[in-house]
Amino acid sequence: MAKIKTIGILTSGGDAPGMNAAIRAVTRAGIYNGFNIKAVYRGYDGLINDEIVDFTTENVSGIINQGGTILKTARSTDFMTDEGKKKAYDNIVKEGIDALVVIGGNGSLTGAMLFAQEYDVCCIGLPGTIDNDLFGTDNTIGYDTTMNTIVECVDRIRDTAQSHERIFFVEVMGRDAGFLAQNSAIASGAEAAIIPEDRTDVDQLAQFMERGIRKSKKSCIVIVSESPKCGALYYADRVKKEFPEYDVRVSILGHLQRGGRPSARDRILASCTGLGAVEAIMQGQRNIMVGMRNNEVVYVPMSEAIRSDKPFDRKLIQVLDELSI
Repeated sequence: MAKIKTIGILTSGGDAPGMNAAIRAVTRAGIYNGFNIKAVYRGYDGLINDEIVDFTTENVSGIINQGGTILKTARSTDFMTDEGKKKAYDNIVKEGIDALVVIGGNGSLTGAMLFAQEYDVCCIGLPGTIDNDLFGTDNTIGYDTTMNTIVECVDRIRDTAQSHERIFFVEVMGRDAGFLAQNSAIASGAEAAIIPEDRTDVDQLAQFMERGIRKSKKSCIVIVSESPKCGALYYADRVKKEFPEYDVRVSILGHLQRGGRPSARDRILASCTGLGAVEAIMQGQRNIMVGMRNNEVVYVPMSEAIRSDKPFDRKLIQVLDELSI
């Protein structure tokens, strides 16, 4: 196996607070250990279009506290094609990149895994997604910051909910994972959370209305995981029709959740896993995601990280149920 001399870095998919801290960590740990570093702008599209530049330690100075990603990001449809992957590989060879660190979520790491399998490229993934839905790591980069942002927003919404005695349905991101909704509901003192992991034959809304609305509690907050079919608007419309005596409002937090300075926890997670990515390359690891479990850096096969369902602690549902009476 040829010795790796140059590491490429890119961010892909939805931006997440802490991505810049991860870019900084990979760059500086790589330089410290004798590697050349090349940054790829605009994700996989940048690989295809050869938007690749040399990076030094100065390029990442002062970015650890910034949200978003200085490398920009994109959701690349061209990279899903054979022609797109071939162009990306040709540019990697031209630029002398021997290993690629991809910072992103499920779709981004899936792209890295397929690329590594097809072209025998050393690919290392870092879990950069606010959804916290990647298996094998306790938290993903951006999750903690986003949860704090949601809690801050809900704290403000509650002032209006109580003043006007309203029910507020607050929709948060998370796609098919309810980690953000459930934990932010507990942290903000919300009365309920409607999440994918708890969608059974039981009507969650009816269950909540039966136990959650009492004469002594005319205002309340319900956190809802985003869903094209059963989002906050769906549940609000149902309450308006089935319980017209209540004043109902909806607040969809949307992209507000993605922005802002990363929390200390996200900066530390990004720094530790970024260093872990460089160490993995030095150890000859390939096609793995670097995560953290129990405050220890771990290496998870990429296929396992993206295909396995992350366990959801159902005790959290009980915690919210009992504390929201």
